[in-house]
Amino acid sequence: MIHDIQYIEGSITAPQGFRAAGVKARIKYDKKDLALIVSEVPAAAAGVFTTNAVKAAPVVLSKRHIAGGRAQAVVVNSGCANACTGEDGMAMALEMAREAAGHLKISPEDVVVASTGVIGDKLPMDRIKAGISEASQALSSPGGHDAALAIMTTDTVSKEALIQFEIGGRTVTIGGIAKGSGMIRPNMATMLAFVTTDAGITSELLQKALTYVTARTFNMVTVDGDTSTNDSLVILANGLAGHSPIKREDENFLVFRDALEKVCAALARMIARDGEGATKFIEVEVRNAPTFADAGAVAMAVANSNLVKTAVFGEDANWGRIICAAGYSGADLDPGRIDIFIGDEKMAENGAALNFSEERAKEILSREEVKITIDLHHGSEKATAWTCDFSFDYVKINASYRS
Repeated sequence: MIHDIQYIEGSITAPQGFRAAGVKARIKYDKKDLALIVSEVPAAAAGVFTTNAVKAAPVVLSKRHIAGGRAQAVVVNSGCANACTGEDGMAMALEMAREAAGHLKISPEDVVVASTGVIGDKLPMDRIKAGISEASQALSSPGGHDAALAIMTTDTVSKEALIQFEIGGRTVTIGGIAKGSGMIRPNMATMLAFVTTDAGITSELLQKALTYVTARTFNMVTVDGDTSTNDSLVILANGLAGHSPIKREDENFLVFRDALEKVCAALARMIARDGEGATKFIEVEVRNAPTFADAGAVAMAVANSNLVKTAVFGEDANWGRIICAAGYSGADLDPGRIDIFIGDEKMAENGAALNFSEERAKEILSREEVKITIDLHHGSEKATAWTCDFSFDYVKINASYRS
């Protein structure tokens, strides 16, 4: 049985055998900016990383480290992306792994490294190393919330989720933290997300579950259409829940995958809700498409449309922008069958305008949460995307990001 998802502090350390810490290394600001997440034992590991051709050094290193399907720790810094930093950047990412490994008495190859912040700047390694030392001494079971705070950049709130369920009569826990507020249209994940679980599962099946879930959660969130150089999603599964390990795609695998999807969907929604300068959270649901890919393409085209996002900000029921985005999505659709709703107000039927209430539509668009529904009447598959509106503050935030 899967219990309702919970949002609590310490989520990343709720699974058995995990500790974490978040400390002030003062990399750029006087805030928590370095996190360490550790499993008591080596864990099965899987990851999904940016599809940007320009990949930050920690992404390159971490892909290499989890290639064998195993990891035991994650070290993350905010304030500096360590991207576009050449050979020095690779050396610094490796030094972060070695420094953490030394304090934890594990192999550097078992350490995942992640960074987020300004592209092109080099890491202040003296502060990084001091932060890793401090974090290694501060590791604790309640330390998950501090870790969630430490990975934030322009985020206004930490993003944490937790779920518990049963496999073979044993309670299994999945916890996750994420950061992301701008430069979010990942073709794979979020800017950064880390998930832990005490489930026992092979690394091959863990990767299969993560890839499936990512396509339906983190791949369906957008803030501004930009894919970062540093996007990373990593999961560690240490098996300490004590059930028989999941070794095939059976019922237990499906239960695990469903629970993982709930955690990742919750984190993805939080990222969209916390979009830079956002005043409204937008959910775009596409129904009755020929395939999941078609549904997803339409949902993301609408969610990623600046014209749709600005219309929602201005509380203008301009459904023409919605059907226009659906049309250029590349999905298999028949324009003459499309119905469009904003909230529960039907704007268009069979691809043509209806006489709807402008006053009712404006009232719906004035809410903090706005749902757009597009029924293609062209199949049975569905997908949901999450985004936010574009406000004046988005421009202000990104016009002075480096200062």
